[in-house]
Amino acid sequence: MPVLYASALLAFLVAMLLVPVCRIVGIRVGYLAPPRLDRWHRQPTPVLGGVAIATTVLLVAASRADLTQLWVLLFGGGVIFLVGLVDDLISLKPYSKLVAEIAVASLFVFFGLRLNWSDSLTIDALLTVLWIVGLTNAFNLLDNMDGLCAGVSLIAGATVLATLILRAGVTPEAQYLAILLGATAGFLVYNLHPAKIFMGDSGSLFIGLNLAVLTLTHQADGFGTSNVLSIVAGPLLILLVPIFDTSLVTVSRILSGRSAAVGGRDHSSHRLVAIGLSERAAVAVLWVLAALGGGLAVAIRGFNSEWSSLAAAIFMLAMIIFAVYLAQVRVYEDVEPAMLQNGRITPFAFEFMHKRRVAEVLLDVCLVSISYYTAYRLRFEGSGWTTAFPQFIASLPIVLGVQIVALFVVGTYRGVWRHFGLMDGVVLARGVVLGTLTSVSIIVYLYRFADYSRAVFVIHAALLMLLLTGTRASFRLIGEFILRRRHEGRRLVIYGAGDGGAIAIRELLNTQSSGFRMVGFVDDDSRKARQRIQGYPVLGGYNALEALVTGGAVDLVVVSTRLMDVTRLQMLQTICSENNVELSRMHFELHELVA
Repeated sequence: MPVLYASALLAFLVAMLLVPVCRIVGIRVGYLAPPRLDRWHRQPTPVLGGVAIATTVLLVAASRADLTQLWVLLFGGGVIFLVGLVDDLISLKPYSKLVAEIAVASLFVFFGLRLNWSDSLTIDALLTVLWIVGLTNAFNLLDNMDGLCAGVSLIAGATVLATLILRAGVTPEAQYLAILLGATAGFLVYNLHPAKIFMGDSGSLFIGLNLAVLTLTHQADGFGTSNVLSIVAGPLLILLVPIFDTSLVTVSRILSGRSAAVGGRDHSSHRLVAIGLSERAAVAVLWVLAALGGGLAVAIRGFNSEWSSLAAAIFMLAMIIFAVYLAQVRVYEDVEPAMLQNGRITPFAFEFMHKRRVAEVLLDVCLVSISYYTAYRLRFEGSGWTTAFPQFIASLPIVLGVQIVALFVVGTYRGVWRHFGLMDGVVLARGVVLGTLTSVSIIVYLYRFADYSRAVFVIHAALLMLLLTGTRASFRLIGEFILRRRHEGRRLVIYGAGDGGAIAIRELLNTQSSGFRMVGFVDDDSRKARQRIQGYPVLGGYNALEALVTGGAVDLVVVSTRLMDVTRLQMLQTICSENNVELSRMHFELHELVA
């Protein structure tokens, strides 16, 4: 372990010295990324950060005699770095980079590196090439916001390093990866928002290739052949964020009739900013997701793989739901009907975007299976699981089919996730109870409930209710999480913490383009002071509002109560006018159109 720390520290210090040099060279020579409509940065920024990263890694690794056996990795990394550097300087065609990436990936396969996802060597070789090329480009696409690619690379690389150590101890590959992490950390110091330098394609392609290759195993080693799940799930979880972002962008662009190879401001980070997060917060969210995926990958490799795998399955479902939520954020100006009329969206894609109930049913199939499996594992631990497994596998089709039908019968698939509320939860409870009781009745009729446990079905019903409620409420939870961390927009105070105030906050805040940042409520009823309405504080009465207005802590006051007297309203108008604070009144009325 000390050698890993020493290698990482040396690379970090070298990169800290080289990055400013590359920045100065980039500015003087003119190798800058200019601001563009399809890019995020606002100032011309040097793009030679990848030169510092790759130079540090290659020099430090080549200087160590015990790493010379990794010459294939050094050579392949050097080639892909040069390809990226040329692209940074003269902008290569996408197919030109793809040809070079396939050639480099084939080199690694030739020397025996494999994913080991298939018993067929031919299929596995093709999958390995696809994995290397795909991940190399995924990190390239992920380099779209200050600190994002470098930060995710550090987290993913640390996870790969942990799995390498768990698998084989301190190997030359682990030392090489420690050097890569040190160099990336040295670059990240200068790449945090606002970035002083970008890594460019030379850096993102170099990092992506190295991390993709270091998740592979040598054909002669045979690592992991006893646990297929860890072989497949481990790399996917480790590199989840690049895969997640690339998949979201690619599918969104294809369904909207755009080229997947052309850049744009439609990545996951851009969508998070579009719905209210700051740039730093958006990057931090993706860092956290990368850390969660990496932690699960390490858990599958080094700890109880069965429970870790179950947690990984739930996490993957949560990521899919998160992707669906982000996909609904409007980042394209074209309207769907016009695009369909012009032939830019195929009828199949148009129907796919509007037929979400099928996906909802498939999600519930996964949730029912997970909850029933978990219930059995909780009830029968250790050797008891082996004894109970025949009953589980025999009853799973019954429970699955009956529960899905029960959810359909009670109207679960007519709800709207974005507006999930208490009565929707009641509908779910009806479906779960109906499905559980019907399943038990059928099992009693078929098997006389012999060797079955009543506790299993109680646990299953509770877990399923929790999972169904969590998925249905997820859109509201995500929206509220982002809304309460919004750092931009006009600061809003609502006068009146009653029913009118609750309605006002929903109308004013629950839209993507609201542009408001809630400060809190004020109310003349002293009993409501320090209470919370929908999570927002009641700051006090009129005196508290006056202090907020005169202190410059609010931009907009909305009066939602009808009980405000005329004198108080005139005083509020005067004080808002004197302090340039907007004052509005919201009320709801019914207008008869047909008597």
